[in-house]
Amino acid sequence: MLKLVAVVYIMVGSMLAGSFVVAALTLDRMDAVSISIAALIGAIVAIPMSWLIAKKLDRAIRPA
Repeated sequence: MLKLVAVVYIMVGSMLAGSFVVAALTLDRMDAVSISIAALIGAIVAIPMSWLIAKKLDRAIRPA
């Protein structure tokens, strides 16, 4: 299941990091530190989300 988590993380991590950067720019946080922190927070938040999504996908692919 770790491979599935990694594939899901690639998609979810980039989506959340980009969304957090857009949110930071919308709030007029145009400095490099704020943009970097927003991207880092998005990437960190994506880890548990990827695990949960992969778990649901794994259950859907392999019904018990």
